[in-house]
Amino acid sequence: MPAPRLTVSAAAAETGWSPRMLRYLEEQRLVIPERTAGGYRTYGLPELNRLRSLRVLRSRFGLDLTELAFARRLRREPELARAVDNWLAQAEDASSWVEWEQRKHERLLAV
Repeated sequence: MPAPRLTVSAAAAETGWSPRMLRYLEEQRLVIPERTAGGYRTYGLPELNRLRSLRVLRSRFGLDLTELAFARRLRREPELARAVDNWLAQAEDASSWVEWEQRKHERLLAV
């Protein structure tokens, strides 16, 4: 016998998330419930555990849901991940560029 599946309202009551937030989490593809033939969302044990662990993750690391959604997107879109990595690397290299410019100006002023 399969484990019972909960409606949005029951899953919200069980996990402490609001029904509206459960729909948002699905929209962001962070927790994806199954759908009945009639299109209703249902939550089983895997989804309930994911919702609980998401709450712990947010609390432990102070994460916003948009940050988690973006992290998920980075894992799914290698081109985006490379672009972000390159941009971050350039920002780290910026300090050396500023130092080079400063030394250049000091040499020009010394002449």
